[in-house]
Amino acid sequence: MAAKSAGRAGLIAAIVIVGALLLLVWRTAAHPGVRPWAAGVVFLDDNGDGRRGVGEAGIAGVGVSDGRHISVTDALGRYALPAREDATFFVIKPAGFSVPLNAENLPQFYYHHRPGGSPDTEYPGIAPTGRIPHPLNFAMQRSAQPESFQVLLLADPQPRDQLEVDYVRRDVLEPLAGSPALFGITLGDIMFDDLSLFESMNTAIAGIGIPWYNVVGNHDLNMDVSSDHESVETFRRYFGPNYYSFDYGPAHFLVLDNVSWKADPPGFDGQLDEEQLEFVRNDLALIPPDRPLVIFMHVPLDEVGNRSELFRLIEDRPLCVSVSGHTHFMDHRFLDEEHGWQGAEPHHHIVNVTVSGSWWSGAADDAGIPHATMNDGSPNGYGVLTISADSYRYEYRSADEGPEHQMRIHGPSQVSQSREDPAQYYVNVFGGSERSRVELRVGDGRWRRLRRVQQADPAYVELFERDRELEAPYRSLPHPRNSTHLWRWTMPRNLAPGTHMLELRSTDLFGHVVTGRHEVVVSPD
Repeated sequence: MAAKSAGRAGLIAAIVIVGALLLLVWRTAAHPGVRPWAAGVVFLDDNGDGRRGVGEAGIAGVGVSDGRHISVTDALGRYALPAREDATFFVIKPAGFSVPLNAENLPQFYYHHRPGGSPDTEYPGIAPTGRIPHPLNFAMQRSAQPESFQVLLLADPQPRDQLEVDYVRRDVLEPLAGSPALFGITLGDIMFDDLSLFESMNTAIAGIGIPWYNVVGNHDLNMDVSSDHESVETFRRYFGPNYYSFDYGPAHFLVLDNVSWKADPPGFDGQLDEEQLEFVRNDLALIPPDRPLVIFMHVPLDEVGNRSELFRLIEDRPLCVSVSGHTHFMDHRFLDEEHGWQGAEPHHHIVNVTVSGSWWSGAADDAGIPHATMNDGSPNGYGVLTISADSYRYEYRSADEGPEHQMRIHGPSQVSQSREDPAQYYVNVFGGSERSRVELRVGDGRWRRLRRVQQADPAYVELFERDRELEAPYRSLPHPRNSTHLWRWTMPRNLAPGTHMLELRSTDLFGHVVTGRHEVVVSPD
């Protein structure tokens, strides 16, 4: 621990020393014949026009990055960084401030320096930017931010075409309009390879009415390129840097790109490149260890090849949680020494429910939208993360039936008392985990704890068998997989004839309780 603290102190000292050179660099940055620098001011944009006017003061202590280094603004709000070509410069938004939003509520906190523009690709990237402007300023405004707030988590909307963009809008986005969440984020696979749909999707998400951030996924890439760096050019065009960080309230948020594109043969791995890791080291060195840290990514953390390098940077943080998408099933993973984690307690990684569920497959509902049930038996939907200075809480939300729909109980509604095989009931708690406590009682009887089982949800198996007979235009559901949030109860043989109400309750690792009911008739013969 002492070594880590010393390393952090040394890195902060180095950043401060760099800051002491800002005045000299800032004065010479615009002069020909000297090494090019990106230099400017992070300023308080009092009138909101995006340009620094007379009397609009600089803001001290704000990080500005080129994707590797971080320059912390001095007392006058000034920063300076080497003007590397093909870099994206971005401000690390501090708590209590906001950055400008465009018409789609996308944060405008960056500047692309692409003198020659992006390579020619099927889906256009960044147009040539020419010489870097001087000064390169970043505008912010003051913004009241509560100590406890919600974040909306969308994973894998993944529309193939405009019809499926409309599914996303009607099924998930429209009910979220006016959400009290402070901001939202899409955890990758915004698209399903057709990057021409970015604009349509951005317009749809903008209807929620809050700032919206984005993570790059493996289906958001330019695949007609030769390198990983070039594969995110269209993503950058619309959203800015492919990895970055920012603060809201008491928390620090770190957004990663852990999709590493390989051109030969075409494909990807879960990996963090060295330049990104350098940024992460520099970023976290500026963040006190006791500040809540939330890390967003696309590929689940335990599937990232060099995750141990990130682990070493976050293991001493008492409140740190990470969230991903990608798998198209809901899961809570507690990473420990088996995964290379060396922290005192396992790291909680959340694999978020997906918007597209099972890639918009299955029978259509009355509105014409496929039910898209995921192959662990969970409905498609989204997540809500509540953050405060000393805690966090995750909640699963179903797209089709709202926040109350948290579990499904599968079993017979009528049972003969004389049947040879005891009746089995399965409870799928969609947002549950190995740390959930699931209980059942019959009527007003005693609560009994149920046993978690790892098998396919029988309700989904039945749905899969029924839907696989569907004809075009419907897509067959994916094959069932074992659920990590399924519990089983065996009905006792001595249950008296009559009508009984099965009451269920599940308490998750945050102490949040959800309930369900199932009526069963026991006949005497």
